[in-house]
Amino acid sequence: MQQAVATSGNAKITAAAAATFPILFAISFSHLMNDMIQSLLPAIYPILKANYALDFGEIGLITLTFQITASLLQPVVGSFTDRHPMPYSTSVGMGATLCGLLLLAHAGHFWSLLLAAALVGLGSSVFHPEASRVARLASGGRFGMAQSIFQVGGNAGQALGPLLAAFIVIPHGQGSVSWFSAAALIAMVVLATVGRWYAGRLAVRMPSRARPAGPKLPFRQVAWTLLILIVLLFSKFFYVASLNTFYTFYTIERFGVSVQTAQILLFLFLGAFAVGVLVGGPIGDRVGRKRVIWFSILGVLPFTLALPYANLWQTAVLTVFIGLILASASSAILVYAQELLPGRVGLVAGVFFGFAFGLGGLGAAVLGQLVDHTSLDFVYRLCSVLPALGLLAALLPDLRRGA
Repeated sequence: MQQAVATSGNAKITAAAAATFPILFAISFSHLMNDMIQSLLPAIYPILKANYALDFGEIGLITLTFQITASLLQPVVGSFTDRHPMPYSTSVGMGATLCGLLLLAHAGHFWSLLLAAALVGLGSSVFHPEASRVARLASGGRFGMAQSIFQVGGNAGQALGPLLAAFIVIPHGQGSVSWFSAAALIAMVVLATVGRWYAGRLAVRMPSRARPAGPKLPFRQVAWTLLILIVLLFSKFFYVASLNTFYTFYTIERFGVSVQTAQILLFLFLGAFAVGVLVGGPIGDRVGRKRVIWFSILGVLPFTLALPYANLWQTAVLTVFIGLILASASSAILVYAQELLPGRVGLVAGVFFGFAFGLGGLGAAVLGQLVDHTSLDFVYRLCSVLPALGLLAALLPDLRRGA
């Protein structure tokens, strides 16, 4: 009888596994649409700065509003869906992003921009934790690979946003942002399909009271390890904020390039970042996540130290290497934390995606104020040493699965 139950359970798992890659690609595509829309916000900062006479501090506040709205709610959503999965919540989150997009296109004043940024952030807070759970559910046990496929969609969207802004929004004005509402609607349809698959997986999943297996580490060591991961995320996302938010202004001011050229340079960095995310997860599955984290955070240091002193073409090349190396730990850190806290997939995804957004927003606000009081050159020299915190990766414990 037990053998028959096991056979039935294995058949269900096998049937679900057959849908793994279609679902992973669907959730990655939706992530691309979501983050492409979101990346339009920083990509059109030069337009918003001119249209509303904003200073760098106000630019930083727009980013802070988006990032904080996204970061504060994500752990709450993730923790709730750990206990009460919501298969269609991702589509609802995309609807909030759509509303923010339309408001951004037709904002009448600075406070409208802040509200638009908040709605886009709300969409992220709903989308990311449950979408990350879908990726893990469809992984077939290759968690790093699945997270890489999921995350690379978002990074590809972040890379496309500035490019589309350069060739669509900048020539046609702020109102043309509303054209991207079609992308949000398409993503909502795709996510509804993913939601049906997810609901079906929940229906066939065998009930179990067993606690998910995980590393048997003392609570104090788990807390210490999470603190190290947070410090590593700080070094990563503060530096990424310096590029995402101010790189276009930096290249325009230092090298005298056009806005379109600056957006293309930003696209090169974000495109390299997306490639780094894609390759980092499978490598982590093979060689261990700790090694990937170590290489990613600390290995980028020589390139960040050289960047403030490079000419235009050297800057373009260096940012490509920075994007590739720095992004390689994106899925490794998340999967490492999920294995550290088994059974809390949504909470971990919410905390780490939310913390990433929060650090990005805090970094943008702090660095924006610092730019106003010093210079872009000074800020980039200061941020260049942040990856040295990657030395702390040596203190991470080895987990199961070769982590």
